[in-house]
Parts: sequence; C-alpha cells; structure tokens
Amino acid sequence: MMIHPQFDPIALQLGPLAIRWYGLMYLVAFLAFYFAGRSRLSQPRWQASTGMQPRDLEDLLFYGAMGVVIGGRLGYVLFYKPDYYLSHPLEALAVWQGGMSFHGGLLGVIGALWLYCRLRGRGFWPVMDFVAPLVPLGLAAGRMGNFINGELWGRATDLPWAMVFPQAGDAVARHPSQLYQFAGEGLLLFGFLWWYSSRPRAHGRVAGMFLAGYAVLRFLAEFAREPDAFLGTLALGLTMGQLLCLPMLAFGLWLLARPAPGGAVERV
Repeated sequence: MMIHPQFDPIALQLGPLAIRWYGLMYLVAFLAFYFAGRSRLSQPRWQASTGMQPRDLEDLLFYGAMGVVIGGRLGYVLFYKPDYYLSHPLEALAVWQGGMSFHGGLLGVIGALWLYCRLRGRGFWPVMDFVAPLVPLGLAAGRMGNFINGELWGRATDLPWAMVFPQAGDAVARHPSQLYQFAGEGLLLFGFLWWYSSRPRAHGRVAGMFLAGYAVLRFLAEFAREPDAFLGTLALGLTMGQLLCLPMLAFGLWLLARPAPGGAVERV
C-alpha cells in the first residue's frame, strides 16, 4: 500500500502570484495541442483536407480553449449541481473555485469549432477529424493535474498498487484512478487515434473514433473511480460520468457506421 505524495498544489510562487500545478497542466495541454497540430499541418495532406495552414492553428486553439472553459463550466453547473447553482447563480461564474465537466467541455469545443468553421469557410468534419487526435494529450495532462492535487481518487481496493489519499479523509487504500485515466483516455487513446488517422478516412470517421474510444475507456475507468459524493451512483448503479458517455458512444458509433455523405472521403 502506498500513500499519495501530497504534492504542494502551488508549483511556483512569485510574490502574491501563485502558479498552481493544475493551471500548468492546462498550459501543457494547450502546448501539446499546438505543437502536435503544427506537426500535422506541415503535411500537405492535412492542409488539403482542412484548408488550413500552420499559421491558422493559433486561431483554432483560441476557439477551442474558449469552448473548453465555457462548456466545461456550464456542463458542471447543468450536469452535476443544477439545483445548487440555480440557488447561487453568481457562483456559476467562479471558475477559480473548481468544477469542470469533460462532457460539457466537449460540447463547448464542438460548438466553438462549428463557429470557427462557419466564420472561416472551412469544412466542419475535416477540421474535427484533424482536431480529434490532438485532444487526448490534453486529457492526459488534466488527469496528471488531478493526481498531483490528490483529487478524484478511486474506490477502495486491495490491489498491490493501491494508494491512500489523505484528502479523502480516511486511511482507505484506493485505486489511483487518475493514473488509469491518464494512461487510457490520454496516452492509449492518443496513440491509437494518431495511428488511425494516419490513413485517409471518410469525413467524420476520426472524430467518431475519438468519441467512441473515449466513451468506452471512460466508462470502464469509472468502475475504479469513486463516485462524486454529492451524487453517488444513479440509474442502474452507474455514475454521472458513465451515463454521459452513453450518448457519446452512440453518436461516435453512428459516425463510424454511416455512409460517407456524398462520397466525402479525405484524399491524399
């Protein structure tokens, strides 16, 4: 049995300014997206598919970042604590107090990229297929931030790598579920999507594979993750995260199975 190292959540203190590890993980996520995206846009194939040049990546990242923050916060408010924020509406703006939802962030990114494509005259599905393999590295960074903070710990277990999280307020050995998600939804999904998107696919297929792959990996990881204390398990003994993965999985499978619209297949 191991004990969580109890990292200082503040990575760097500059006078009154405190730079936290979790904030740095967001920076790592955006940098990973940027540099991996530049690598891809250096290839004529992706330039032809998306109509973008490397210089366009800054704007794409800006839209995506806004979608993550706005959608992630709104998703948390609506999916996890709607009654509380209905009674305390101004606190919905207090992002610094914590509380973000991946599924809300995903919807925010989809909406932001739809707006980007509409304003710039780009094809929505080619851009989504370009973006999808870049996302898991950011998810990996976020889960590492959760582990550093000692939050979102797992359920009790007696496995040899079980870990005690003092933040849980007990001495129970638990799954280090943040690391499971770091490895699964982060590194594993990134490697698979990078490989899958290395060949031309019908438009929407790469995005569909991301949706289905994330949904399956997150659904499985939730069995090791402690449910939110204020929600517990819901219908069929599933967590909110698992329930939100079901429509995500269904839509991803639909994108993978549908005929290519109008023969819309990426060309090399």
